[in-house]
Amino acid sequence: MLKPGRSRIQRFFAALALLSSAALSPAQVADTILVNGKIITMDTADSIAEAVAIRGGQIVAVGAKEQVMSHKGNATRIIDLQGRTATPGFIDAHLHFAGVEPVYSIDLSKVHSVAEVLQLVAERAAKAQPGEWIQGQGWDEGKLAEHRYIYAADLDRVAPRNPVWLIHTTGHYGVANSVALRMAHIATSAKSPQAGTIDEDANGQPTGVLKEEAAMQLVTKLIPPYSHGQLRDGYLTTMAALNKEGITGVKDPGIAPENWSVYQELRHQNKLTIHLFALWRGGTTVKQTQTVVTRMLSLPKTQDDVLISGGVKLFMDGSGGARTAWMHKDWNKNFTEIDTGNRGYPLTDPEVYRQQVRLIHDAGIHIGTHAIGDRAIDWVVDTYAEVLKDKPAKGLRHSIIHANIPSDHAIETMAALENQYDAGYPEAQAEFMYWIGDTYAGNFGPERCPRLMPLHTYTERGIRWAGGSDYPVTPFPPRLGIWASLARETLNGTYGKQPFGTAEAVDIHAALRSYTVWAARQLFLENRIGSLEAGKDADIAVWDRDPYTIPTDQIKDMKCTMTLFQGRVVYGQ
Repeated sequence: MLKPGRSRIQRFFAALALLSSAALSPAQVADTILVNGKIITMDTADSIAEAVAIRGGQIVAVGAKEQVMSHKGNATRIIDLQGRTATPGFIDAHLHFAGVEPVYSIDLSKVHSVAEVLQLVAERAAKAQPGEWIQGQGWDEGKLAEHRYIYAADLDRVAPRNPVWLIHTTGHYGVANSVALRMAHIATSAKSPQAGTIDEDANGQPTGVLKEEAAMQLVTKLIPPYSHGQLRDGYLTTMAALNKEGITGVKDPGIAPENWSVYQELRHQNKLTIHLFALWRGGTTVKQTQTVVTRMLSLPKTQDDVLISGGVKLFMDGSGGARTAWMHKDWNKNFTEIDTGNRGYPLTDPEVYRQQVRLIHDAGIHIGTHAIGDRAIDWVVDTYAEVLKDKPAKGLRHSIIHANIPSDHAIETMAALENQYDAGYPEAQAEFMYWIGDTYAGNFGPERCPRLMPLHTYTERGIRWAGGSDYPVTPFPPRLGIWASLARETLNGTYGKQPFGTAEAVDIHAALRSYTVWAARQLFLENRIGSLEAGKDADIAVWDRDPYTIPTDQIKDMKCTMTLFQGRVVYGQ
């Protein structure tokens, strides 16, 4: 019954809505409608809508309020946005979901001195059983007052009886105490393995700092693995945190069979609240890669858009933090100094890498290659170009993970590969400039810094890229990466507030696309997610402010108030 006191026009539209609802087929009646806010659709026209209607986990209508409200039925839930802004759920195209270390180990991401690190290790050691491993993650010398690594000698003072391993925020180096070094048989004048570094002092004594997997695994292989239950609980904890930041899709680089087993269990139990696109670890030999390809080809072919066995991850080089990435010229240190003779190194033999790529490509499988240094990036894009020329295939979307400082040649090749083969996509982490930017600026130096993350050049050349965090290398909230794409500021301003300059900054529209529609393509889900359009999954994030209208500095402080995954509220009310 119509309420008394309404105007004639209001009664007309109410009656029209009732008639329209009655005429709807059951498939058109919405379960949920979001209304009274700003809907940033991220469609090809970058349209702004007033409301969105959802049924069965998918969007059935998006547009003007009156049109969308015509899908209201007797049981439809109305979510009043109260002027807030809704966007597509954000997609992180490079987030290490498989790793649960941040859930269980000491969080060192916010420490400001070596003394703070030692205090946290001492507190954990006081509670540890004899011989129990003490692990921490997230330290960064660029954030420490001493501007130096943590060493075994430091750790020995507070944990003399327990083995300790503290992984750097980049994941490409860490520090062990003397107990752990003895267990790993790392002694004076120990020879560094191929594609790894055992750091030594002037007397040939190991400092405890180990760089890259070949060296780190001498210690890490001794640490007991997490149990199935710990992995499961860790993933549930991480998912809840991701949803709280409006994230509904993740590309997870470098999983192993034990990770996939837990993912399948969670999917079977309908507990996944993100689209999870996994890349398998491809190894550093052709034999290892063949094993992975065989495993992938043996998995059942499904149309699942929630859990996807999507491709293989390879490594070309190391880290910008550790100065192990493969460069054309010597690394810098302390911004203006030269790390003479150090141009990094490949983590995989370049010719072996080329064979790995050909093997995976010929099997019709997507490849993502980690490449930080300009020389490594050149090798990767040239390899992609070679195998695509020999066996043309559109749509495999081979990617360059990180692609920190691509040369002009690499940028030209990326543009050509995207245009001709739908391949050669950078998967960039703008947040590197913020969270580890002080370390990065010191290592890349004044000549290379302006080339870091050339997002503006990408837009000019028509190159699409996918945004991400590389969590736990940086915090995962996309608002930080979106802000960094515009601001290009470092956390502490050690070498100036904007040592990377602003010439390669982009606007908010491009930055949002890199975390929505462009990222969706790198999950091969652009027809399902990434924009708010009829027929797509109802993955929606609701924000306390409008990123299109607020000042740049406020973007990093946006607060997600609600997240929907396939129409289901997974965070908020």
